[in-house]
Amino acid sequence: MRVTFLGSGTSQGVPVIGCTCDVCSSLDFRDKRLRSSIQVEISERSFVVDTGPDFRQQMLRERVKRIDAILFTHAHRDHTAGLDDVRAYNFMQRMDMPVYGRQEVLDQLKIEYAYAFMKDSYPGIPRLLLKLIDDKPFSIHGVNIVPLLVMHLKMPVLGFRFANFSYITDANYIPDDTLDKLKGTQVLVLNALQLDPHVSHFNLAEALEMVEKIKPSQTYFTHISHKLGLHADVAKQLPENVMLAYDGLQIDI
Repeated sequence: MRVTFLGSGTSQGVPVIGCTCDVCSSLDFRDKRLRSSIQVEISERSFVVDTGPDFRQQMLRERVKRIDAILFTHAHRDHTAGLDDVRAYNFMQRMDMPVYGRQEVLDQLKIEYAYAFMKDSYPGIPRLLLKLIDDKPFSIHGVNIVPLLVMHLKMPVLGFRFANFSYITDANYIPDDTLDKLKGTQVLVLNALQLDPHVSHFNLAEALEMVEKIKPSQTYFTHISHKLGLHADVAKQLPENVMLAYDGLQIDI
């Protein structure tokens, strides 16, 4: 299995255009963070989790030639706003794109992309095949996926587990049932927004506490805001088995 971090950042705490803060002015490529998303390549299949506003740029940068399905964690725009650009894959793959999400997510997509679901559609629109999922395991092309229900303040959000790899973003609470599903995870990706407490995201200290509970062999923090600080500075404060993710990072599991 290969996981590529398409983006490791967030719309939370994004400075205004022209900002000269340390992160904005940094020359370290690891501080240039697009909105959080990953590609998972497993059993010769390619899955993308979330299509934020940077989706097209991420696909071009990583030269992603095929997507077999898209999985959505939740319906916030910083995770769904790039879905229109799936039309290129419709054309290349000659297929409607399977899109997996909870009912609330699929309902929101029907609103945001109403033109894609009109009866009298026209050539070139994104062709989407909506697939309802909940917190029960499911399979795509023989690949087993376990949804990981977490809470984003009052909003249910899904993480996903592929074999011994688990991905969770936009969470500030993980229920006991989900902690049970995380047992045996070797590689964990978890959100760590900033240093200060936040109403709907784990901050760095809280994310580290969750790592102690879950006990994976390796953890990567994602959904990182400018308020967390420079990659190089934060990396020095982390345990040996915890790293900050960065855009373009690839890990083989």
